[in-house]
Amino acid sequence: QVQLVDSGGGLVQPGGSLRLSCAASGSIFSINAMGWYRQAPGKQRELVASISSGGSTNYADFVKGRFTIYRDNAKNTVYLQMNSLKPEDTAVYRCNAASNLNNFWGRGTQVTVSS
Repeated sequence: QVQLVDSGGGLVQPGGSLRLSCAASGSIFSINAMGWYRQAPGKQRELVASISSGGSTNYADFVKGRFTIYRDNAKNTVYLQMNSLKPEDTAVYRCNAASNLNNFWGRGTQVTVSS
């Protein structure tokens, strides 16, 4: 099992920045990739960014150039640096860890972009 604790959300003005954190514990050796998903009210959950165990990254088109996913292996933590935030980025962001057999989820952190 893998436990994920995601944090770092909050209220920010348009154009502002936030950094989300996802701390992993447990059977982290089994993780193939980690990522961030988001879900806004009335919308489907969508992938924001992911990073593989080898360090390869993948971004949704709507965040390219604004968001960066990276990790600190010593802290077993993955971060999502979000810059130039827009009101449409408002959503609950959840951390995900994928192994060969399972998907694990954090509880989520609310990001609200509003003036």
